[in-house]
Formats: sequence, C-alpha cells, structure tokens
Amino acid sequence: MKTFPDIPEAGKRSVFTLTNVSGCRLPVLESTLKNLMQRVEEEENIRFSELELVYVDEDEIIAINKEHLDRDYVTDIISFRYDEEKSDKQIEGTLFCCAPRIEEQSDEEKTSPREEFYRVFIHGLLHLAGYDDQTEEDKIRMTQRENHYLELLNGEM
Repeated sequence: MKTFPDIPEAGKRSVFTLTNVSGCRLPVLESTLKNLMQRVEEEENIRFSELELVYVDEDEIIAINKEHLDRDYVTDIISFRYDEEKSDKQIEGTLFCCAPRIEEQSDEEKTSPREEFYRVFIHGLLHLAGYDDQTEEDKIRMTQRENHYLELLNGEM
C-alpha cells in the first residue's frame, strides 16, 4: 500500500475552491478548511486533486437533489465525485452544502454553527474518500471519523 507521500503527483498542490452563494455568513475559515482537507488526505491515504466547496440555499440544494438524485427535499450536503477511476487516489469532486440547513442542524444538535459547518465538510470529504452511511454500522464508523477530525481541529485552535 502506498503512503501519502508516495501517491503520484503528491507534490502538486491540491486545487481548492470555495464559493458561497447561500446568502449566509459562513462561520468557517478557508485556511482551516484547507488544513482539514490535508489532514483527511494524509490519514485516509488519498489526495484531493481538485475540490470545490459550494454553499447554497435551500432552493438550490433541492434543485440539485431533484436533478441528480431524484429526491425532493432539503439536505445538508450532496457530494459528487468526478474522477473516472473510483479506486484512484486522486480525487476530484464538488461538495454542495446547504448553509441554512447546516445552521438549523447546529440548533437541533446543540452544537455551535462553526462545529456543524466543519462536521458537514468533513462528512463530505469522507464520502469522496469512499465512506458510506447507508447502514447503521457505516453511520457509526463515519461519525467516529468525523469526531476524530473535529478533535484534531479543536486541538489546533
């Protein structure tokens, strides 16, 4: 198994793009998002060659959900992976996050908006890395990884 420094093109910088068309103020820092992305790359032995993070409103997330997943409801995040070879460690993808829904979730979960925004971002990265949350066992595993990365984040701040 190759380790992070041995992944082809690991020396090249990942392209990270952040766009906010949600109308909401984001309680996250782009530099912290990039740091989280790098931690996930290192620990999951992958590389995000191109990652786009787009914050949208409820109407837009519903439209994306309908068009691509045939679902008609608001969700916090939708992850799209574009690279053709899913076993490839060079990941290209887009994370569409619904900022108003994430704010609501922070109230529901009794967490800070900052923590919930970072958790949802980590959740999307893990989906792109191959994690799933369709079964209860998968959900538990994913939540454990999310908590791990949040703990690393809290330790750095």
